[in-house]
Amino acid sequence: MEKKKILMKSKVAAPNLLRALHSLYRLGHLCDVTVLTQHLGIQEQFLAHKAAVLAATSKFFKDVFLNEEPAGGPRSNVLLNEVQVADFASFLEFVYTARVEVEEDRVQRMLEIAERLKCLDLSETCFQLKKQMLESVLLELQSFSESQGAEEEGAARP
Repeated sequence: MEKKKILMKSKVAAPNLLRALHSLYRLGHLCDVTVLTQHLGIQEQFLAHKAAVLAATSKFFKDVFLNEEPAGGPRSNVLLNEVQVADFASFLEFVYTARVEVEEDRVQRMLEIAERLKCLDLSETCFQLKKQMLESVLLELQSFSESQGAEEEGAARP
């Protein structure tokens, strides 16, 4: 007789894992890659977790790390030209926490970073946010148009 299997699924494991990884990242513990960003002469370096986070969330980084020659040291270096410091910092915050807060005018840049680094989760998040922003603008235009129509209708009556 076949034994019945029960699916055990945690709703807290993934968020707890992200919190733990984010804590390790903030403290600089167990980081095994340095990502250098350079844009308009401004250069910054970020420590991160190669396999646990970057390769798992970005096809770009996965390809870089899988194709690199084994180096003499434990830490790899990756240079990203034409990437603004704030944008890469926001990218890292997103991949470590599944959330990031940016100004509305930076959403397009975040989408560009997501596409460049092939981070599907961030791309999808940016697309959804841009869709919401567009819908909001369309609703405002519709409301404005309706109020203009009502004003014109009211002005036409004696």
